[in-house]
Amino acid sequence: MTPFRLLCLTGMLAIFSSTISKSPVLPLFAQHLGADPSGIGLIASISAFAGVIFSVPAGLLADRFGRRRLIMMAAAIFASAPFVYLMVGTVWQLAMVRLYHGFATAIFLPVAMALVSGLSSTERGEKMGWFSTATLLGRFLAPVIGGGILGFFSLNSSTGYTMVYLVCGGAGIAAFLVAASLPKAEETRARHGHSWTETFQAFKSVILERRIVLTCLVEAAILFAYGTFETFLPLHAVKNNLSATQVGLLLSGQVIVLALTKPVMGRFSDTHGRQPQIVIGGVLGAACVGGFAFTTSFLALFCLSIVFGLCLSVVMSATSAYIADLSSPEARGSAMGLLGSVMDLGHTTGPLISGLVASAFGYGHAFLGAALVLLGMVTIFSVVLRYSPAASAVR
Repeated sequence: MTPFRLLCLTGMLAIFSSTISKSPVLPLFAQHLGADPSGIGLIASISAFAGVIFSVPAGLLADRFGRRRLIMMAAAIFASAPFVYLMVGTVWQLAMVRLYHGFATAIFLPVAMALVSGLSSTERGEKMGWFSTATLLGRFLAPVIGGGILGFFSLNSSTGYTMVYLVCGGAGIAAFLVAASLPKAEETRARHGHSWTETFQAFKSVILERRIVLTCLVEAAILFAYGTFETFLPLHAVKNNLSATQVGLLLSGQVIVLALTKPVMGRFSDTHGRQPQIVIGGVLGAACVGGFAFTTSFLALFCLSIVFGLCLSVVMSATSAYIADLSSPEARGSAMGLLGSVMDLGHTTGPLISGLVASAFGYGHAFLGAALVLLGMVTIFSVVLRYSPAASAVR
């Protein structure tokens, strides 16, 4: 097993463990403990909040002490947190466990992406795409297996929840064992010759690089649109007399498209440049999100969902690789941490702001608002960076 394959396997197991702990079990478990709808919403947002506040510090620590150490820290949380759920008896205890569990993803994803980006410069986009596909596989399998376990038991019994978190814990332990097999060479190199002053100087170079900041904001904008899509498309579809099975096909089809196309889109950005891909994918993505406002039939919604999934793949496979291109090896953890923090902020605020718009004007206006946010951010990215296909090609 090469270091890259070990990282992909660790990512698949870790994200499977993280996802099965919340989809679809978390809202049902919270309700089982007596939480009202507002409490369920709060608990569901806590892990994303952990990503917003801790992704950047995780990147700084990775640049200072070595990425393998931070990955092992995240893996230790993935392995231990599921068993703490078994001791939860109140809603607030569940909230605290979610915060603890959320730190694992906040640490793992940006640090792992920084490590993957350092494995190759000529095939960076493709490798980051394959890593993302591995995590998407875990994200896809988790709700299927978790839902099957819950369906076997009564939702009024604690047995089903116990079994889900035992499976979650098993996957977390497996992720820890695979992560422990990662070579230590990268960690040793990262520790030598770097003081805290040098680490903060490297982070300063990241946040003062406007191309990195604007790329992070484009990623936040498309996740703002995606958060609106995944929250309100089911409600929009049901309102237009679609069945729950059809809604499931709309969402799962998009995940499959993402998983299958990210490595291809990453390789495409390696050879044709990141900026053109970001701009074209963002514009088409905005058109798809806006199109949901005017679409009611299953076939039309399914086609738009698939194309929007492709746009997500086009943009996100290029943004992470572009940020890696722009950052030095010493600051790559900080750069990926900044990306993780900003993208979590976009993903979290999308449903919140679009929810206010939907409450006042309807679901259609929520989709149109998200489309305008994405289109506006892509326009700023293109204008400020003086978008030129020739100038933006990867050297």
